[in-house]
Amino acid sequence: MDEGMPMDDVELIHTHEWPAEQVIELYRVGGWWKDGYDPEGIPPLMKGSFDLVIAHDKADKKAIGMGRIISDGVSDGYLQDLVVIPEFRGRGIGRAIVLELLRSARRSGLVWIGLIAEEGSYEFYRELGFKVFNGTPMIFDTEREV
Repeated sequence: MDEGMPMDDVELIHTHEWPAEQVIELYRVGGWWKDGYDPEGIPPLMKGSFDLVIAHDKADKKAIGMGRIISDGVSDGYLQDLVVIPEFRGRGIGRAIVLELLRSARRSGLVWIGLIAEEGSYEFYRELGFKVFNGTPMIFDTEREV
């Protein structure tokens, strides 16, 4: 795709269902899908999201990007899994997905929306209104016994 092309051929939709194989492909593009993951987990992942926005090519309905918010539905939300396939990057699709998710979250009353930005994406999120949070993201070591 041509960099800077308008989004006339792209549609954003809020959904909790989409063909799992297309979502898996987006996770692969993002580097988040590992061999051995169970594809059966994708439908509950979508259904369990507070909001899921899929960007798809209008012509073939194939997903070309996505983002989601996970939330308690009352006050806090986390933006996750923002990805756009490489040939569609540089057209504002990622930005449009984030803005659509933020509008939806604010309409629903969420007052705290956070994310963990990957290196190289800080400026992208700053331009959309995110700021550095005084905290340290942590992740549980799933190899550890509890």
